[in-house]
Amino acid sequence: MDQRQQGTAMAQEEALGAIDVIVVGAGNAAMCAALSAQEAGARVLVLERAPEEDRGGNSAHSGGAFRTVYDGVEDLQRIVPDLTDAEIAMTDFGTYTRDTYFDDCMRLSNWRANADLIQVLVDHSLPTMVWMREKGVRFVPIYGRQAFKLDGKFKFWGGLTVEAVGGGRGLMDMLFASAAKRGIKVLYGARAVSLIADDDGVHGVEVIHQGKRRAIRSGAVVLGAGGFHANAEWRARYLGQDWDLAKPRGTRFNTGDGIQMARDVGALSYGHWSGCHAVAYDRCAPEFGELGLAGQQKNGFPMGIMVNLRGERFFNEGADFRNYIYATLGKAVLEQPAGLAWQIFDQHVAHLLSDEYRIRQITKIEANTIEELADRMGDVDREGFLRTVREWNAAVQRDVPFNPNIRDGRGVPGLKVPKTNWANPLDKPPFIAIGITCGVTCTYGGIRVDETAMVVSEDGPRIPGLYATGEMVGGLYYTGYPGGAGLMSGSVFGRSAGAGAAAYARQVSAA
Repeated sequence: MDQRQQGTAMAQEEALGAIDVIVVGAGNAAMCAALSAQEAGARVLVLERAPEEDRGGNSAHSGGAFRTVYDGVEDLQRIVPDLTDAEIAMTDFGTYTRDTYFDDCMRLSNWRANADLIQVLVDHSLPTMVWMREKGVRFVPIYGRQAFKLDGKFKFWGGLTVEAVGGGRGLMDMLFASAAKRGIKVLYGARAVSLIADDDGVHGVEVIHQGKRRAIRSGAVVLGAGGFHANAEWRARYLGQDWDLAKPRGTRFNTGDGIQMARDVGALSYGHWSGCHAVAYDRCAPEFGELGLAGQQKNGFPMGIMVNLRGERFFNEGADFRNYIYATLGKAVLEQPAGLAWQIFDQHVAHLLSDEYRIRQITKIEANTIEELADRMGDVDREGFLRTVREWNAAVQRDVPFNPNIRDGRGVPGLKVPKTNWANPLDKPPFIAIGITCGVTCTYGGIRVDETAMVVSEDGPRIPGLYATGEMVGGLYYTGYPGGAGLMSGSVFGRSAGAGAAAYARQVSAA
């Protein structure tokens, strides 16, 4: 670096002021870390790779749902204090206990998840949501997606009850507003490329900003830069063949930079590197997720059937509530011919489909007969599809009552591919077909952290001054994923990472 460059760098450093904690990334997990570090007295800088209009990482593309422990409506009122008496009277919120939460996470990971990290997630879920509420994040019950109204009363199902007001974009707007109110600086268009580190730990970040590479020093660093779902090369390398063809449904900026930076300073790779959260996604969706185009995922599949281009069913659509199995569906779709499939519904269940089936940008076909539907779908083997529907209608257990609020046991005995719950005949026109492909949300492989979100090295000890949160954290999810746990774990470990980084920075400053 010549004298002129040194002078420019010094001027930039002076403009930023002294920094105790740098947070790399600006999604939910990262912003919770920033707020927590500021709360602990640290001077915080957030580095956001995206421009301001695309800020918020994958969190801004999410539905904003949070999975939390609650023992009844009293706990929910701590998160949603404006819950009205009328809403309480017309709703069965149920409960979601610590044991159930823990078991759901472990069961869906085939008992491979790090039990110590899962226990931290479970135990700190409700206190962290109360803390977020105190920071200005507002929550509401998810009536539109997680509760069906039967006999005049809403009943929540699947352990997922609340979401941020305004969904993912609303969540991030509230977090950024809270950060601005507290004097947290955000540098947009700033791509972190490496950590400043030596034998004593991590002391800052090298970043490319406005075409210039610069070093920004700090007392500690929190990495919250997401996984590698938007990196087609890494998807093919780690997830396997044809995963480069999957459509990233979140931000285009999550390409694994944070993971690579951590590994470059000796962080331990950890978690399910060949696994990811992948959903049924509209087959004509854009190349990457767009903040102004919500609702591209298609999660109503438990109410209908799905067929591949041979016209054959390939997935147990009613194996469990959708938020327990939806994250594995994308992989199943990708494995079908051409990586494409169709969801089929009729008027028995059309009213139960969420708003994501009512957007204008959707691959949707309607017809008054199954034969006409088959013709209009075009790329499906007509005879195979008609045979599937005939066999399906003959197998539905019509004597078992249909109830979308519970695992009703209404199946299709004798079929090669079962449907464990919510089977309905396809005989009430008009019929609906929705074209889907695989949409990848986030990846499960990352780096290892301890229960305080401090990064663990390949040699065993923690890396001084380095913390991580969000999708970068490996060991939480393997194979399956309970909906709402992703945002919740990001908040829990983000809060912990921020507090730990602030405490470490104080120690460095005092030394």
